Amino acid sequence: MIRTLLVRGMGVGLAAALLAFVFSFLVGEPQVGRAIDLEAQAASAAGVAEEPEVVSRTVQRTVGLATAVGLYGLAMGGLFGIAFAVAYGRIGSFGPRAAAGLLALGGFVSVQLVPFLKYPPNPPAVGNPDTIGRRTALYLLLLVISVLAALAAVSFGRRAAAGYGNWNAALLAVGGFVALVVLAYVALPGVDEVAGGFPATLLWRFRLASLGTQAVLWTTLGLVFGALTERSLQDRRRQPAAAAR
Repeated sequence: MIRTLLVRGMGVGLAAALLAFVFSFLVGEPQVGRAIDLEAQAASAAGVAEEPEVVSRTVQRTVGLATAVGLYGLAMGGLFGIAFAVAYGRIGSFGPRAAAGLLALGGFVSVQLVPFLKYPPNPPAVGNPDTIGRRTALYLLLLVISVLAALAAVSFGRRAAAGYGNWNAALLAVGGFVALVVLAYVALPGVDEVAGGFPATLLWRFRLASLGTQAVLWTTLGLVFGALTERSLQDRRRQPAAAAR
C-alpha cells in the first residue's frame, strides 16, 4: 500500500511540477529577467565588467527551470504519498480527498509559508553573496522548526480530542503551532539585504510569483492525489462485491 501511494505521489508530483513550471515561466521569469537587467545596468554604471554566462539565460529559464521544478515536484510528491499513508485514518474520519487536502494545506503552510514570511526569496541583484551560507542555514533551521511544530500540533490535537472535542482540540493545536512559530520568528535573526534603490514593486512581484509557484504545486498535489486515491479505494471496494455476484 505504501509503495502504491509513494509511486502515485511521485506521479502526481511530476504533474504538479508541470503546472508549477508553467506558472513560474509565465509569472516569475519576467521578474527575474528585469532584476538581471537592473543588475547589469548597475554593474555597467559602476564600470564593472560583466561576468560571462556559464549557462545561457535561455537555458536557465527553460530546461534549467523545468529540471529544478520537476525534481522538486518528484521529491515532494513522494514525501506526500508517504505522509498520506501515515496520516490517513489517524487525523480524523476524513475521506481521501479531505485528508489529502488537509495534508497539502499543512505542508504548504509549514514547509513554504512559514519560512517565506520570515526569510522571503530575493531576485538577482538582491542580497550579499558572502552571506548565502548564513541565510540558507537560517532558512533551513526555520523550516525544520516549522515542520516539527506542525507534527507536534497534530499529535497534541489527536490526544486532546478525547477530552475537549474535535473542534476545540483543533483550535488548541493551531494556536500552539502559531505560538511556536512566533517564538521562532522572535528568536531567529532577521535578514535585510535589499538595496535602497531596488524597485519595491519588482521585489514584491518576484516574491508573490515564488509563493504562487509553490501554491500551485501543493494545491495540485492535494486535489489530484486525493481524487486518484479515492477512486482507487472505490474500485477496491467494488471488486469483492462484483466477485460475490
